[in-house]
Amino acid sequence: MPAPAHAAGSLHLYQVYDHSPGSDRGGNTSVNGEYVQIRNTTGAAVNLRGWTLTDAANHRYTFGSFTLDKGRTVTVRTGKGRNTSTTLYQGRAWYVWNNDKDAATLKRANGSRADTCSYHSTRVDYKMC
Repeated sequence: MPAPAHAAGSLHLYQVYDHSPGSDRGGNTSVNGEYVQIRNTTGAAVNLRGWTLTDAANHRYTFGSFTLDKGRTVTVRTGKGRNTSTTLYQGRAWYVWNNDKDAATLKRANGSRADTCSYHSTRVDYKMC
């Protein structure tokens, strides 16, 4: 199935990996097995300070000081870890993304929606947005 096309020059959700490998019994490694990727296809770096990533149940992750360079992708993992230039951690002890259906929403610091990606399937572990 081809990935949906996004407008050239957008900051958008790229992939939601909603089901970490193995059984969902907790533990940081397992919780970090679920993540969302955000891609910057604009011609400039974008400062994400104050942007939010939420699921349908309104679990909210607010970006701190982080700049996503042009043409780059950042992975936002659910669990705990040390932030890098390519991976951010929500710092949670339990899962956020439902294995059967959910919706990831990326909002700008001013509250306007940048992108949404929904999925409704138990047959696959991820959704290309």
